[in-house]
Amino acid sequence: MKVTLLTHTPEPEKTIAAAAKLCYASSDIDTLLDGLTEEKTVNFLNMLSNLGHLSPIEHISFTFGIEGVSRALLAQITRHRIASFSVQSQRYVEEKDYQFVTPPEIAQVPEALEEFNKQMDSAISSYNKLADILKDKHYKTFIKEGLDEKEAVKKAQKKAIEDARFVLPNACDTKMILTMNARSLLNFFSLRCCSRAQWEIKALADEMLRLCYNVAPTIFKNAGPGCVRGKCAEGSMTCGRIKEVQYFYKELKNEK
Repeated sequence: MKVTLLTHTPEPEKTIAAAAKLCYASSDIDTLLDGLTEEKTVNFLNMLSNLGHLSPIEHISFTFGIEGVSRALLAQITRHRIASFSVQSQRYVEEKDYQFVTPPEIAQVPEALEEFNKQMDSAISSYNKLADILKDKHYKTFIKEGLDEKEAVKKAQKKAIEDARFVLPNACDTKMILTMNARSLLNFFSLRCCSRAQWEIKALADEMLRLCYNVAPTIFKNAGPGCVRGKCAEGSMTCGRIKEVQYFYKELKNEK
């Protein structure tokens, strides 16, 4: 897995403070940023947090490049609907350099890993065989329809992989660009940084949180699972390791 913070709103915390200032002071738009020192910016952000007034946080966004994650993760992360996704398409991109994500629990057991790799090899073999069969079928059809050879090959290849991809497993890796505003990110971290989250999306959420905290430490100082803020939200399904989890996120954020 590789996660890159590609871009974010410039001066994110100052932008939020300006929005909050407009809500609570008789400022004009042209003068909103006047006098917003680092200290006043932090004070505004702390006030918002204490009041539970989170809408100004929506004015800043973060865009990530994510690669080396599975299609299983893709199915989970797209459930976070206040976000924008651009995902590498299996319909248009042929899986020439087939890669897959191996779950750690499988990797730790030689017998399980052997079976897993066998299934991955079988899947890519079936994918290639189906693509070849379908490409030949579609090529002949396009030639009969009057397309020249070059165009027939191109269209047949695209149409073939569109259906051949159905045999590819959840383990197949993918790449995406993901953009979320800060309020959505706080919700995402609360759910997906929890130790009860599936291992892959938790690893992704942890790395995204680390990157966000480096840019906007005041906004993300309490980000993470619910227990980071003092109380576990999982009830009887708690992991029971609250102190350990709190320490982990202090280390992640490099807090003293």
